[in-house]
Amino acid sequence: MTVFRVGVHITPRRGLLDPQGKAVEGALHSLGFPGVSDVHVGRYVVIETRAADAGAAADSVRGMCERLLANPVTEDFEIETAAPT
Repeated sequence: MTVFRVGVHITPRRGLLDPQGKAVEGALHSLGFPGVSDVHVGRYVVIETRAADAGAAADSVRGMCERLLANPVTEDFEIETAAPT
């Protein structure tokens, strides 16, 4: 078994209200960044897990996201490539 480091981006689903993203968007406009048109605030989670290979590590993390880390009703997640540590 090898230890893999896997990053996960968890973001609000498109089309759903993101009050934190809207607040950041408004603040950026106030700070002189008028080109910002949409902001979504999410989470970035880094998990170290033991697995036989990168595919098994990614599958394990996918299960973690589906069962605990991401709300399936309001959030999407994207798993980065698993890299051995």
